[in-house]
Amino acid sequence: MADRIKSMRALLTKHLVEDLGSQKEWGHICDQIGMFCFSGLTPEQVAKMVGEHHVYMTSNGRISMAGVTSENAQYIAAAIHAVTK
Repeated sequence: MADRIKSMRALLTKHLVEDLGSQKEWGHICDQIGMFCFSGLTPEQVAKMVGEHHVYMTSNGRISMAGVTSENAQYIAAAIHAVTK
């Protein structure tokens, strides 16, 4: 399970930086450990994630990495990219 979460962190970061070209610093996603990730999103950005993209997380931007899969990581990254532009 720990290896899968690490790979999902790396995949989410790859999609944000390499695939979408986000200019924000996303290294903290891979630097963290455990089942949750503090994304750095503001409450306003989180509200957009929920309301516009139907990606759910706590209002402080904490993402459950157990819910990130190889099938949805690209969608989640695109949503994060959209709300952080």
